[in-house]
Amino acid sequence: MLRIAVQSKGRLYDETMMLLEEAGIRLNKGKRILLLAAKGFPVEVLFLRDDDIPESVANGVADVGIVGENEYVEKGEKARLVKRLGFSRCRLSLAIPKEEEYNGVQWFEGKTIATSYPGILSRYLQEQGVKADIHVISGSVEIAPGIGLADAIFDIVSSGSTLVSNQLKEVEVVLPSEALLIAHPALSAEKQAILDELLFRFAAIQEAEGKKYVLLNAPKDCLPEIIELLPGMKSPTVTPLANGDWVSIQSVIAESHFWEIIGKLKALGAEGILVLPIEKMIL
Repeated sequence: MLRIAVQSKGRLYDETMMLLEEAGIRLNKGKRILLLAAKGFPVEVLFLRDDDIPESVANGVADVGIVGENEYVEKGEKARLVKRLGFSRCRLSLAIPKEEEYNGVQWFEGKTIATSYPGILSRYLQEQGVKADIHVISGSVEIAPGIGLADAIFDIVSSGSTLVSNQLKEVEVVLPSEALLIAHPALSAEKQAILDELLFRFAAIQEAEGKKYVLLNAPKDCLPEIIELLPGMKSPTVTPLANGDWVSIQSVIAESHFWEIIGKLKALGAEGILVLPIEKMIL
């Protein structure tokens, strides 16, 4: 049985639960207890505060964990980074009152900065050769300048709307962050095998993101040009139709180039274009 530590609430919790469900790991969400066993897969999920996950994994309380990169870097625990998961993206940034004129990181010299991430901030300031006072607070960091508690803040930024509502502006991005899968440095062979299967499932889900499955009919004499547009995984699947002058073509295309490719296919005479979402992709 592999024990996975996940955040107990918030955006990272929601996106983690979605990933686990897509990977075939079913949990009874109605029961919000500390530890839940999954159905149909040898995994149990341990719900923790996000800042407790790196230590829990490093100490072996949990075998693996899904945690924000910001917490992983801040805690500095000896847990192994296994995989970047690509969701819950945000950044750790420095922000100052919007009326202030900013000419570079030396602005922070001698200033007081409020943060919940003193470790990352102190290392950054040291690298920049800046001496500032760090005021450690938890929660609602963004209000510190407005109540005279600090000159600036160092906090998580997603959309930036919280900064705007508190009359602040982002001036330095210190650490881009996303969800990480971390593991205990010395998993048993049995637990590593379960983790490998989990990684396989996660990879299949991630490969399918941003891709569409396309089926279309096209004139046989345009096949070389269409194949050049639709390389597919190795090459498109081509099936003859009852009308010998036409073929059916199946392939995978990136959603980012979807409309551009569809327009070119139509110009080459393609008809009956059917576009389907891809749930998972096994390479």
